Amino acid sequence: MELGVFKFADTVDSLVDEVRLAHEQGFGHFFTPQIFGLDALTALAVAAREVPEIELGTGVTAVYRQHPMTMAQQALTVSQIGDGRLMLGIGLSHQVVVEGMWGLSFDKPLRHMREYLDALMPLLNGEAAHAEGEAVVTRGGLELEAPRPQVVLAALGPKMLRLAGKVADGTVTWMVGPRTIGSHIVPTISASAEAAGRPAPQIIVSLPICVTDEPDAARARAAGEFVMYGQLPSYRAMLDLEGVEGPEHVALIGSAAEVGEQLAELDAAGTTLFVANEYGSRAEREATREFLISKL
Repeated sequence: MELGVFKFADTVDSLVDEVRLAHEQGFGHFFTPQIFGLDALTALAVAAREVPEIELGTGVTAVYRQHPMTMAQQALTVSQIGDGRLMLGIGLSHQVVVEGMWGLSFDKPLRHMREYLDALMPLLNGEAAHAEGEAVVTRGGLELEAPRPQVVLAALGPKMLRLAGKVADGTVTWMVGPRTIGSHIVPTISASAEAAGRPAPQIIVSLPICVTDEPDAARARAAGEFVMYGQLPSYRAMLDLEGVEGPEHVALIGSAAEVGEQLAELDAAGTTLFVANEYGSRAEREATREFLISKL
């Protein structure tokens, strides 16, 4: 299991600084989200130009926000700048965002993703897309040469996992614990990939992590900081599968030895890349980073 880091940043300069630091510390992967701040792909294009070697990923960007041709054009541009170091993480987002904030229909999200990939994957492969979907229509190609980025889906439910295994390069999860990774995520996506004659999929797992001498306080802090993820339906379903009450119970929390044991559980469950979302006080975040570096 490889290790990477997951970071928010307020400015492009600070993101580049975080990517450079992660690279200098020996990490091979850096992920950043697409939420309501920086545009992830635009910021990663700058980071790809400024920092060599390290793999860069979106964790994740929502497919409803742009047409597949626009997504492919932007992703291939970043991949060209970074010599193929982009991992394109894409997802559906959530009904409360798609309908409540963007005013778009969230009807039949699995169909939407399937039709989106019908267009996106050929375009990323340098081919023209001829996808006549019910919700997503794409006709044409791009005049852009670049290495195809890996595509990983924020797939949690069985149907989306089967789609990811059949078409994409893997899945990227959030708020999914080791029991659910091993019993649900890995077997479902792997069986689909094998049936489609595709390579073993990437299983990218991201969770909050805090090396601390005060685990109860860190767990209470996680319960507050990540409370909304226990309320969104897709994450709630994964927490229920894990048999836990809230996000604080899948976060990696404790001494370095205890967190090491929790990482080992994720490794044993089939995780191929753990992307650490460090949280806590400054001292705790520094201790967490030191611990992660020791595991590289």
